[in-house]
Amino acid sequence: MTKPIKHQNCSTGCHGSCCLKVQDLTVVRGDDTILDHVNFHMHCGELIALIGPNGAGKSSLFKSILGQMSGASGSISFHTATGEHLKPRIGYVPQSPSFDPGDPVSVLDLFVTAISRWPVFLPTPAKLRAKVLECLKRVNAEKLIDKRVGALSGGEVQRVLLAMALEPLPNILILDEPMSGVDEVGERQLLDLLDEIRTNYDLSILLSTHDFGTLKRVDKVILLKKQVLVQGPPLLVLSSPEFRAQFPEHGKGGAQG
Repeated sequence: MTKPIKHQNCSTGCHGSCCLKVQDLTVVRGDDTILDHVNFHMHCGELIALIGPNGAGKSSLFKSILGQMSGASGSISFHTATGEHLKPRIGYVPQSPSFDPGDPVSVLDLFVTAISRWPVFLPTPAKLRAKVLECLKRVNAEKLIDKRVGALSGGEVQRVLLAMALEPLPNILILDEPMSGVDEVGERQLLDLLDEIRTNYDLSILLSTHDFGTLKRVDKVILLKKQVLVQGPPLLVLSSPEFRAQFPEHGKGGAQG
């Protein structure tokens, strides 16, 4: 992915709609420090991968950015090109839910319940169906509209969840383990799609992953274990002693793939 980061080309700050700054974010629950003075800056148009061992605080960081984490200190701020504070729209894609293979609910039904108050047991109006098709078109998934959610592949589930997160179009997109349950071909297609989406809609994207083979496709990697241990371009992070200490199984050459 080679999309220019607009922040670097704008003397007043981010040229696009929004950038994110996390400063000294600390989350404490009882005697347990979940996040400890976390700092990073996501520029407009960046695709950042958040990595770390289980229990590193990745989900807590996402919840903090989404405003769902109590007991947090520090600051999380969003800014416009002129440096003014912004209340952004944030699209969120959770880890893939598991659907019952026999579930009769269709993608159309799922989408209708998410974007409207129309009862799914009634026939969907043509205008609402057209709206769902428009949303699915953003992720090249129009053909899935009548497919049962229980019959979707891992990659198809991610496309549907992504389409839902893009309605209405957000400023920032957060994805929690989007590669989970997706095969190698699906991973490449999903990363191509994310690149297309951020280009078309001027989004900044933050995702978590355990698939280090995909990291060469992102702009920046953040290695988290309660604190930010190291952050920067993928090669720098994957070659760092901090990465090798957390993931010794990947050897001195960093992640492969």
